[in-house]
Order: sequence, then structure tokens, then C-alpha cells
Amino acid sequence: MPFTTAPENLPTETSAAILNLLLPHHRTTERTHTSAETFPHQLRQISERVHEGAPITLTLPGFPCKSPNPAKVLGHLPDMGEQLSLTFLDTLCSEIERIYPPGAQMIICSDGHVFGDLIGVTDEHVDAYSDDLRVLIRRLGLERLSVFDLRDVLGGLTPDAKRAHVHESYAPTVEALRAEVRADENTLALYRGITRFLVEDTADYPGTRSALQRECRQRAYGVIRRSRAWGDLVADHHPHSVRLSIHPQPVGAAKFGIRLLDAPDAWTTPWHASALRRADGSWALMPRAKAAQRGRLVSRDGRPSHFIQDRPLGQHPQR
Repeated sequence: MPFTTAPENLPTETSAAILNLLLPHHRTTERTHTSAETFPHQLRQISERVHEGAPITLTLPGFPCKSPNPAKVLGHLPDMGEQLSLTFLDTLCSEIERIYPPGAQMIICSDGHVFGDLIGVTDEHVDAYSDDLRVLIRRLGLERLSVFDLRDVLGGLTPDAKRAHVHESYAPTVEALRAEVRADENTLALYRGITRFLVEDTADYPGTRSALQRECRQRAYGVIRRSRAWGDLVADHHPHSVRLSIHPQPVGAAKFGIRLLDAPDAWTTPWHASALRRADGSWALMPRAKAAQRGRLVSRDGRPSHFIQDRPLGQHPQR
């Protein structure tokens, strides 16, 4: 039987039920009780689609590329961290379909090309990562997921030309962003988080630690500006989508922060870490160096995949 939106109150009830499926995975630094009503932007967007009886589209900018720091990741290609995260996202869409038959589609808006030059990752590595995401999605049969990246827009321009176009067309000015960082606590937290990642992702820096931090603070503004630009471009290409974010978001924000896997803080992602399977069968994300202290490396299809815990937490291997 086809899904209908009658009676009149069904969109509100169904939309709240859909949003309630997302709430347990909300990525935020706040500690407060939440309900569907505390996310009016998402509730409105979902309700519009439910009222039409149309599939719900979720866009998630992220999955850009692996960190260039080998102490954090296993290489430049997706591994078990991405596999688990993609499977989780597809499962989330299937849970929506269970209560709302038109279902949901998740578009992974891979943004590595947008700021790869600012984080020290080549376009070749970004291409390889994004291409492998597509292969992984097909191999795992994750039919509710797709990948959208900078190669899907602006025709045959070079990556540098595409970055320049996106930056010039959508990015806020550095002056406006600096003012926002000074005035808004959430933007300040984002700026500090991006700066920390840039410092941690930089390997073999020839200068001093203080010089690296100064440089990363400058680059952080560039990363945020490009990220904002990409978000606006994605909104133009997918105007009726519900916008998710891999960054922590406050309750009630226009973007809904979503946590992919268990991690020690709200900022960790599969592309900044490695996956460890705990002794109880659960999974966690952590830097490669830390995971290697807690378990043994497992390879799949000829390349490193994840770690399996073989000693209690905090116990280091004997030297």
C-alpha cells in the first residue's frame, strides 16, 4: 500500500519519530536533555518531505580524505573505520524506512578536494579515497548511500580552478569569520578544534612548535571558510535535504551534528583515527599509535584495516 500523509496530524507525528531516530547519535559538546521539539529546523525540513510523501534526503559533508599523519591513521585509503561508519549511516536510513515507507537517502558530500591543499593532502590521494568510498558502498550493498564531490560540479575545470571558484562564490570573508569567532562560542570551539587537528595532522614540521601553531591558526580560518563554502554549494545542489554535520553542533542549530562511532571526544572521526575492536566486540576510534599499544593489526585484502584488542586497556606491550 502506498504511503499517504492523511490524516492531517501525521506529518508531525511521523517527523518527530524520524528525528527521534537521529537523537541518540547527536554529536554535541553540550550536556542537556533533548527531544524532537528542540530541533525545529530539522523537524520542519523532515515534515515538508513527509507532507509530500517524498523520500527524505540527508546530506553529510565529510569523509574528505585520511589524515596525512601516519601516527593517527593506517594509510590514505578508507579502512574499517569508514566501513563501520557507512554501514551505520545506511542502517539509520533503513530504520527511517521502517517507520516511513518512502525511506531516506544519505548523500556523502566528500569535501577533501575543497581544502586538501590546506591540510597537506594531494588531489590524487583525495581522488583515491573518494573512489574507494564508492567501491566500498557498492561492495557492501549500501543502496541508500551515494557520494558527491567536487568532481561532480563545474565541469572539466582543474581542482585548483574549482577550489578557487567555490571559494570566491561562497566563502565568507576572513574579516567576517574572525568577528564571528570572537563573538560566538560555537564558532570559537570549531576554530580551536580545527586548529588542533591541523597541528596534530602535521608530521615532520621543520620549525618550532609555536611557529606550527601560528601557521595552523591561519590555515584553520581557510579550512572553515572553504567548509562553509562547500556547505552552501551542497545546499544549492540539494536544496530540500536535511543537513547533517560531522562537527559538534549545539541543540537547535540549523545543522545536526552526528556521531559515527564511539570515540574519546566529540571531534574524532574515522579519517582522523583508526578503528579498534574491543574485547567485548564493540568498536572505538583512536589514533593509530594508541590503538597499536592496545591490540594487534589486522589486514584485509592486502592492506591494513583495523586493530583487535589483545590486552587490557592501559596495559602496554612488553619491551
